[in-house]
Amino acid sequence: MKLTDMTKEELSLLTYVEIAYRYLKENKKTLKTPDLFRKVCDLLGFNDSQYASKIGDFYTSLTMDKRFIVLDNNEWDLRENHSVEIVLDDEDDAEDISEEETDEEPEEETDEESLENVDDSIDSDLDDEDDLDDLTIIDEDEETE
Repeated sequence: MKLTDMTKEELSLLTYVEIAYRYLKENKKTLKTPDLFRKVCDLLGFNDSQYASKIGDFYTSLTMDKRFIVLDNNEWDLRENHSVEIVLDDEDDAEDISEEETDEEPEEETDEESLENVDDSIDSDLDDEDDLDDLTIIDEDEETE
C-alpha cells in the first residue's frame, strides 16, 4: 500500500525510518535529512515544533539502519539502489586478493612440524622464567617506606 493511500492512524503505527524507507522506495529520489524528515512529518501531520524536537532522533535512526546509505552530496538513498565496486590501485593488491579468495584448503602441518612449533614455544617460555631470577621480594612494610 502506498504511503499516500494510508490513513494517519496507519502511518502512526510505522516508525519514522519505515516511513522514510517507503517514501524513498516509492519516489525513487534521494533527499537530505531535513527534507526527508519534513516529508515524514507532513505525512504524519506534525507541526514545526514536533519536527524540530524529533529530527535528531530521526537522523540517529537513519544512520543505524542498514537499509539506508548516505551519498557524497549528503543525501539519503536506499542501499539496495547502489552496488559496491572495489577498485585496486596496483597489481600486488590484485594478487593478494586472488590468493585469499581461492577455495583451496590450506596445507596442514605434519605431526613433526607441529611438534617443532611446540618445542619452540616451550623454549621461549623457559627463557622468560630466567627473568624472574632478578626479582626481589619485599614485605608490605618495606613497600610503604
